[in-house]
Amino acid sequence: MEKLNHIKKHNDRPDLSGEHKWGDLGQIILFVIFFATWITDSFVLKFSTFLSDHVFWFIRFPLSLIILVISSYLARAGLKIVFGEEREKPVVIREGVFNYVRHPIYLGVILLYLGLIFLTLSIIAAAIWLIIILFYYFISRYEEKILLAEFGEQYKEYMEVVPMLIPSPFRKKSA
Repeated sequence: MEKLNHIKKHNDRPDLSGEHKWGDLGQIILFVIFFATWITDSFVLKFSTFLSDHVFWFIRFPLSLIILVISSYLARAGLKIVFGEEREKPVVIREGVFNYVRHPIYLGVILLYLGLIFLTLSIIAAAIWLIIILFYYFISRYEEKILLAEFGEQYKEYMEVVPMLIPSPFRKKSA
């Protein structure tokens, strides 16, 4: 098993396994870059939003709203399950949204950006969104190494049954 050098522990919550120590800073930096670019491109320069002239607002807006509602649900439900109750010791969480994807909070954030992209169809913002997806994939993989080191076979079985970020109607059912 690879040595995990970048673990950020939650010292006030011994029931949490940890995360990549640069994860929070990376999320903040990408948030600022995305929003600055999206706002500038969508509402000021309008450099890469020409597709919005071809897709009616009454299609973009409801689609965006649906994605944003799903995004909010995934992120809030995931945060509530992880941080809402303190457990006696760390456990593999398999309840609620964690029964459908292993990283519902990250999926919720990815969908938040997608919902905003659909509002204005900014191609530049979409390119940054692809970088954001890669960042969350990297962070997810790192955190899974932490969880595999802590829970071993139990987490490996969870990984075999529940997809990482994209829910699947064809997934294996847990035993």
